[in-house]
Amino acid sequence: MSDLLERLRGRGWRLTAQRRVVAEVLDGEHVHLTADDVLARAEARLPEISRATVYNTLGELVLLGEVIEVATDGRAKRYDPNAHRPHQHLVCSGCGLIRDVHPDGDPLADLPDSERFGFTVSAVEMTYRGLCPDCARA
Repeated sequence: MSDLLERLRGRGWRLTAQRRVVAEVLDGEHVHLTADDVLARAEARLPEISRATVYNTLGELVLLGEVIEVATDGRAKRYDPNAHRPHQHLVCSGCGLIRDVHPDGDPLADLPDSERFGFTVSAVEMTYRGLCPDCARA
């Protein structure tokens, strides 16, 4: 069983056939699919699944904190099931490929008190950008 499915079962989330397929499609390392990608893969497994069901399920998973919505450079939002392990993203400026990265250090500690403007900072989102090997060769 996938990590996402295990977490959802542990929360007592009702796993209909449609919800299960969406969760299975999102399972894996470095998964950053658009809603349309999720829909296409879900339809391949369960042809009767509707667009509304996929979009609603993605929205519920985001609200539950089980999936992270990732938006980069005005491209379509992507859905990342790696919601429970702190990480940042490495994004290809050419093709939009996204990889999870785990840099050393504490980005919260890197922000000096003088730059916090009285905020109590609770989270940091950093995006590294560059070209993937395929785009760099092209």
